[in-house]
Amino acid sequence: MEISYKNRKLEKQLNDPKEMVKSFGQLARKVNQRLKDLTDADNLAIMRTMPAARCHELTGDRKGELAVDVSGNYRMIFEPLHNPIPKKDDGGLNWEQVTKIQINEIEDYH
Repeated sequence: MEISYKNRKLEKQLNDPKEMVKSFGQLARKVNQRLKDLTDADNLAIMRTMPAARCHELTGDRKGELAVDVSGNYRMIFEPLHNPIPKKDDGGLNWEQVTKIQINEIEDYH
């Protein structure tokens, strides 16, 4: 999958091992694993087959965004980076056609 980042700070945190440890501490290993899972996936539908990632669509004020689990409460939040966003006939997201995403943040939104 093709990955971009919401800003340069987040890009540095996720691509520089020292910055990752500095920013995420004990979570760094899991953050790195989720990033690798996303990079290795051909499309977003593959992420749905990984129980540990628990890839899911968000609702409410975060509608249009998705998340994968990093740890208990922490999620990596991202959105499809297609124009237009691939949709099924019923209006839902076509997970198989999502091949580009933008990572927006990693946070505990609970």
